[in-house]
Amino acid sequence: MLYLYECSKLKELLTSIGQLMALQKLNLSGCSDFKKLPTSIGQLTTLQKLYLFKCSELKELPTSIGQLTGLQELNLSCYFELKELPTFIGQLTALQKLDLSRWSKLKQLPTFIGQLIALQELNLSRCSKLKELPTSIDQLMTLQTLYLYECSKLKELLTSIIQLIALQTLYLYECSKLKELPTSIDQLTALQTLNLSGCSELKELPTFIGQLMTLQQLYLFKCSKLKELPTSIDQLTALQELDLSWCSKLKELPTSIGQLTIL
Repeated sequence: MLYLYECSKLKELLTSIGQLMALQKLNLSGCSDFKKLPTSIGQLTTLQKLYLFKCSELKELPTSIGQLTGLQELNLSCYFELKELPTFIGQLTALQKLDLSRWSKLKQLPTFIGQLIALQELNLSRCSKLKELPTSIDQLMTLQTLYLYECSKLKELLTSIIQLIALQTLYLYECSKLKELPTSIDQLTALQTLNLSGCSELKELPTFIGQLMTLQQLYLFKCSKLKELPTSIDQLTALQELDLSWCSKLKELPTSIGQLTIL
């Protein structure tokens, strides 16, 4: 493991980094003056984790990163310069966690995101210009966690999201333009946590939400236009936590809520 966290004066790595044939983890997070990764990084065939969080001066990634076929975690959070994800990222078929949070210029995800067939966690939080997800997201059959909080331009979720049969956690916190959920959301049969807090344009929940039989946490904090809950909420028999704080237009709870015996 090689940790260079917060080495704020470090500008580049020598090409000899490629000779560390047993290296499994490389952390360059917080290297605010770091400008370039050597192409020799592609020789690190045992590398499993690469963290480049807050490397704000890093203008581009070498294409040789696509050769890291054993890479399991890639953190590119706070990558301010890139407007789109490089195509060679699609070659990282062993990738389990991808963090693209706080990409302020990212407007859309490329369709090749669907090639990341081992992906379990995708973080797109605070991608303030992201307007939609690609239809190819339905190919991420192993995805368990999807973070989309504070994606303030995201207006809807495509129905293709229902193909994410392994999805357990869906965070849509502060997606202030999101007006509705797809009616077919009931097909997310593994979902345990749904966070819609701060979705200030959300007026109602689909009736079929009652079919999310594994749902344990439902957060609707500050959903200021939500007027009522569907009566089908009584079917959420696994629900342990329901947060309706600051739902200023909510007038009453359905009588059926009394059937949620473990709430």
